[in-house]
Amino acid sequence: MSSVAPEDPAAAVRGIGRQVQSDIYRAGIGGAKPVVPVEPAVLERFARKAMSAEAFAYVAGGAGSEHTMAANRAAFDRWQVWPRPLRDVSERDLSVEFLGATRPTPLILAPLGVMEMVHRDADIAVARAAASLGLPSVLSNQASVAMEQVVDAAPAGPRMFQLYWSSSDELNASLLQRAEQLGCEAVVITLDTHLLGWRTRDLDLGYLPFTRGLGIAQYTSDPVFAGLVRERAATGGPAASVRITPKTIAAGVSIARKGAALTGTGLRESLRSPLPRAAVETFLDVFSTPAIAWEDIARAREWTKLPIILKGIVHPDDAIRALDAGADGIWISNHGGRQIDRSVPTLEVLPTIADRIAGRVPIVFDSGVRSGADAAIALALGATEVALGRPYAYGLAIAGEEGVAAVIRHVLAELDISLGLAGLTAVADLDRGALREVVAAPGR
Repeated sequence: MSSVAPEDPAAAVRGIGRQVQSDIYRAGIGGAKPVVPVEPAVLERFARKAMSAEAFAYVAGGAGSEHTMAANRAAFDRWQVWPRPLRDVSERDLSVEFLGATRPTPLILAPLGVMEMVHRDADIAVARAAASLGLPSVLSNQASVAMEQVVDAAPAGPRMFQLYWSSSDELNASLLQRAEQLGCEAVVITLDTHLLGWRTRDLDLGYLPFTRGLGIAQYTSDPVFAGLVRERAATGGPAASVRITPKTIAAGVSIARKGAALTGTGLRESLRSPLPRAAVETFLDVFSTPAIAWEDIARAREWTKLPIILKGIVHPDDAIRALDAGADGIWISNHGGRQIDRSVPTLEVLPTIADRIAGRVPIVFDSGVRSGADAAIALALGATEVALGRPYAYGLAIAGEEGVAAVIRHVLAELDISLGLAGLTAVADLDRGALREVVAAPGR
């Protein structure tokens, strides 16, 4: 599959609903099935078979008893699309305005970390698939591949960079400077991971990928981080005490392999070096800080000239405060239910936040989106862009780059068809008038 961005991205997705249906049904005459399952629950089930237990738990799991994940999905049940027939919908326009540019669709790929757990091609496959359809992707701060390598592999794709606010200002500045030099269009600062959520699936397995040296490629490729690692290794900073087992040895090999970027040597030499283990310990030290506050956001303006989008906004008052802090965009998210159990579902607050923001900055929405119909509802309730997360990871697990592209096409196809069946010809026409709210019966 080519990673070259289409010359006319809007043309590449025009009529995508009928095109995807036609392709699938025509191929079906010869017995072929879609590259990945179309139905979201089946997609997840197939992905689970393709992934290790640890990988599936990390991607699919949420915080606590996963009430937030369920609430995110249930919130969509409050809304129904209200079809209006006998309107000419032969031509439909999926484009939106976002960050000063016309985008061919309102879909972007959310940043997902540690994709090497899902597929060997990891972030490169994701970026190529997004570029093939003209979609922006967000380079994860917890990527498995350094941002420079991803951009080399998919140079034409629009991209943003996600920053997890580290306890090291020098590291934050270095990461943002690299992103700016690589042509990223914006910085997405994730606000809701200043503490790691209580993720029961991962805890039951005793598995955090970062302790194996996975998902830290942005760090090990960074000169500031490399300096912090050398300093730790030289001073003999404290290291975690672990029992030696076959799994411990396997983890050590994984860490050494990932740490080769720091040692500049092969696996054998890296195994002997203190740097790979020091890299993991340094990462665990600096990954995040619970001390981050609103006043700190101003420092990001000193580190980059790129537009800043604040991700992890759920309360309407915080949306206004983000504007006061100079944010160029708001990203409504509860981290896909991965941080707080029994958190407020994002779709419940989207209309209120959209009303409060009143179009002053774009709104990105995620958490619970599984289909094109979901995207249509979020757009009608005030989202500018809808971010897709777990579904594309499942496509990656099943069929790599081709699987990611197929998931994107399925979501866009359903959005396109839903738009036309609602009697609308443009995403810009989606508003609350296109929906009917389901009112719960008294006492429920």
